[in-house]
Amino acid sequence: MNAPAAKAHPGERIAKVIARAGVCSRRDAERLIEDGRVAVDGKTIRSAALNVTEANTITVDGEALATPERARLWRFHKPRGVITAARDPQGRTTIAALMPHDLPRVMPIGRLDYASEGLLLLTNDGELKRHLELPATGWIRRYRARVYGEIDPQALKALAKGINVEGVQYGPIEVEVEHAGAARNAWLGVSLREGKNREVRKVLAHLGLQVNRLIRVAYGPFQLGALKEGGVEEVGAKVLKEQVGKVMQK
Repeated sequence: MNAPAAKAHPGERIAKVIARAGVCSRRDAERLIEDGRVAVDGKTIRSAALNVTEANTITVDGEALATPERARLWRFHKPRGVITAARDPQGRTTIAALMPHDLPRVMPIGRLDYASEGLLLLTNDGELKRHLELPATGWIRRYRARVYGEIDPQALKALAKGINVEGVQYGPIEVEVEHAGAARNAWLGVSLREGKNREVRKVLAHLGLQVNRLIRVAYGPFQLGALKEGGVEEVGAKVLKEQVGKVMQK
């Protein structure tokens, strides 16, 4: 005799609902819940293992969760010397300080370190952010790196098989020499799929190449193009659906 099928729980996981409302990523929403900052129908919860529906009232730090609007995406040309964060304890300029006043609350998809520049994607939807940051999404991040040092073509070619640097395993990296200038300076085109913390700088430093400028020119199908430094431009809804629809279904 077959066992009775389990009853389906209506609604969605609460962390996913919080993320979709643009409060934060799903992972950060789980932390908010663990810290006792989320309540459902007036009762504080401590576990993210809860499904909620539109009938539930959800509050974060005492404020009702806003009705989520459609997922939106923006391209932002991050300048050098700007922190990819909402605030900085050291008082350095953050990306939040450069956002237009009419922009809703947005979250960066991935990061660019303080000294790096170029394309940074922004979204109002925590679930979209989570999907586009996953290595499983398979989107290639493309950079242009200006380096100083002795170029070893074979060592660069070998990066396509991945490399271990100080105990950290990095996945395949494609590198091509775009321009070799005088005095051991060169521009490299770098493509990778994971984008671990300071990956390009650390890997190239391991090969004896000092990166003195790093520009992200593409994230998946989205290009930096001619977007001016500090500029913000929304991706059209039709383009977003075409490029991201399949990703969100994974």
